[in-house]
Amino acid sequence: MSNTRAEAAYQRSVAAFRNPTLDLLHGRHAPFVVAMLSIVFTPDRPAVAVADAHAEIGEALDELRAAGYDDDRRLPAGTAREICRHWVRVGWLAPQIEHDVEVYRLTAHAVGALDIAGRTAGGRSRVSRSRVRTLLDAVDRLSRDAETDPEQRIAMLLAEREALDAEIARLRDDEAEPIDDEQLFEEAENVLHLARELPADFSRVAESIKAMQRDVVADLRRDVRPTGEILREYLQRGRHVMQATPEGRAFEGALRLIGDPEHIDRLTDQLRTLLTQPFSRLMAPEQRADLDAIGRQVQQGVQEVLTAQRRASQVITAQVRTHDPVRDRQVDELLRGVMAGLQAWMQHSRPGDRVEPLHTFPVADIGHLRQSLSDLNPPGAPAPLPAREDVEFVDADTRAWGGPHYAELEEYVATLGDHFDLATAFEGADDDTRRPVDLLGLLEIAHRNGMTETDEISVAEARRPDGTYRRFAFGAVTARTVKELPHD
Repeated sequence: MSNTRAEAAYQRSVAAFRNPTLDLLHGRHAPFVVAMLSIVFTPDRPAVAVADAHAEIGEALDELRAAGYDDDRRLPAGTAREICRHWVRVGWLAPQIEHDVEVYRLTAHAVGALDIAGRTAGGRSRVSRSRVRTLLDAVDRLSRDAETDPEQRIAMLLAEREALDAEIARLRDDEAEPIDDEQLFEEAENVLHLARELPADFSRVAESIKAMQRDVVADLRRDVRPTGEILREYLQRGRHVMQATPEGRAFEGALRLIGDPEHIDRLTDQLRTLLTQPFSRLMAPEQRADLDAIGRQVQQGVQEVLTAQRRASQVITAQVRTHDPVRDRQVDELLRGVMAGLQAWMQHSRPGDRVEPLHTFPVADIGHLRQSLSDLNPPGAPAPLPAREDVEFVDADTRAWGGPHYAELEEYVATLGDHFDLATAFEGADDDTRRPVDLLGLLEIAHRNGMTETDEISVAEARRPDGTYRRFAFGAVTARTVKELPHD
């Protein structure tokens, strides 16, 4: 059965009030929450050390209780630490590590709630000329950007240029009337209205990147594909983390306008100049402070998003590099086994039952260990190596790529007389014993029997089993064919 209009509207309202923003404003202690968050977190202080936040909120809580504001339970119970931990759980504060210090930051929901409360406390919103002009300018720009006909776009741009030329002509002829302070004040209020949305927007972008990071890490832990395929995909996502969310893609477009430090410097200079104009006397002190802080808010918001992007890229890259599907599966199986054992134990356990902890891991039965280290001899001699003729190779090609043919080389050396030149002897050997490793074997035999090196350079050409050749240059060596006996 389909829902009625009233049911659908009520369900949408219920879903909206589950949002942490409305939950903050709708709660019993909402005035206290808004007051504490607004005095602890300011545009110049977006991140507060956890210990400092607990101390400041605890001091304010004591002052309010001493002033009698807790007579009708309008203040939350518990310590400042417990209150802040509760705000973290419900999504109003976000703990982070910055410069090795744990800090609190307002979430986008908390920033939005403070904005709503601030606008409500600041009086009614007026339908001013500035606000309507902002709407019309936005619609005109949208219409121009959405136009696909080049001729129509050219006509729009020409009309805009004609209006600008007419304005320039009036200024040159001193016919333009100065804008009164009341209208400039209305435009300043519209600027403040637009700027109030920026902190929540920046926080929302940063939180969307962090949520994407958590999703990627969770997906990575569940991924059982080959490691090489995982590396390629997730490293790509780490490098392009900003494009992974709609908020991030929208922020990249805005970053082209505000990301340049020169743009932020120009914005700051313009705001300071505005505060020196006569119309600024109509603004309340809070409005003047908010107008002066817009440049810093933009800079801090950009930095917050870029920091979240950098951290997400670093976390994803580190997770990918240390990813071990086999180990992760073993950990998952271990945790599932623990949960299954806990569920089985809960079925027959009583409230007072205890689980004995595992103090040490079980010891494997490895048989008899040596109990005395005084005898360094091994308990038994190793098995003798097999005779050479008893060794079987997989095939001739495997043996051809093996080590030197010592037996064949020694038989060959015995036919060379009392002395021989190493390079000449190697050139005269059979093809099977003229491999690069056989040159090393021949050098080893020469060193064993006694050899003499000279300053001359010898060159020998070795033949690999695949028929390719390689030339080696070394100091000339003259060797004996029989091992030289030591002198008395």
